Amino acid sequence: MLGLVNLHEELIKSRARELNGKDVLDWVQHLFKEVDNEHERIEKVLKSSNSNGIENNFDIDKLDANRIFHISQIKSICIQYRLKFLDTHLFKGEFPKSTISKINELEKAHNLAIKGYKIIAPSILFKLKKADDPLLFAPLGNDFYYLIDKWGNDIRFSRKIAYWPVRTFDNFAFTLLFTTVVLTALCHQLFFGTEGTVAHFFIVFLFFLKGVIGMALFFGVSIGKNFTEFSWQSEHDKIQ
Repeated sequence: MLGLVNLHEELIKSRARELNGKDVLDWVQHLFKEVDNEHERIEKVLKSSNSNGIENNFDIDKLDANRIFHISQIKSICIQYRLKFLDTHLFKGEFPKSTISKINELEKAHNLAIKGYKIIAPSILFKLKKADDPLLFAPLGNDFYYLIDKWGNDIRFSRKIAYWPVRTFDNFAFTLLFTTVVLTALCHQLFFGTEGTVAHFFIVFLFFLKGVIGMALFFGVSIGKNFTEFSWQSEHDKIQ
C-alpha cells in the first residue's frame, strides 16, 4: 500500500524548490514590500490624475463588456442624480485598499500603467471626506470609459426625484408652473368661494406665479447653484 502523505511537509518541500535556498522571511518581506510600493505608486497616480488627452491601451479581449460605458451614458446618470464626473485629483475621499488592489491586478493583466482616472461622485465628495457610492473609471479613448470599481453606500432613489427640478432649465420652469397651478387650485375657492370664474382662477394663478418666481429667484441667486446639465463636469456647483 502507498504511504500516507503529510501535506504540510509537501508544502515545505514545494516552497523550498521555489525559493532555491532563499530565506523564507526575507522572501515574504520582499513580496510585501513590492506590493506596498505598487500600492503607493497607484495611490499617487490617483491623487494627481489628470485625464486630458489620456488613453489607456487595454487589451479589449480581456475587458468586461458590462464595465464599458460611453460618456453619453455617464452624463445621463450624472444629470439624473446630480453627480459629478471629474478627475480623481479633485476627489477628497479615500481610495479603499481593495480598489487599489483591483487596479494593480488590472494593470498586470493588461501589462500597462493606468492613467487619467476619473470618478463619479456627489459634489460633496470633492469638498469633504465622505463615502457615498463613488465609481472609479479609466479612459479607453473615443469617449469610452472602463469602470474599475465602486465602493461606499448606494445612492438613494429619492435623490433622483429630489434633484429632478434642477436637472435642466426646462425642468425648473415646469416645476415653477406646476407649483403655481397646485397653489392656485388649493387657494382659488378660499379667495372667491364657489362663485369663482376662469378669470378669477387666472388672476390667482398670476398672483402665485409672480410669488413663486420671486422666491425662486431670491433663493436661486443667493445660493447660486447651476443646473446639473451644465455642472456635471465642472469643478464648481455655482454659476461662473
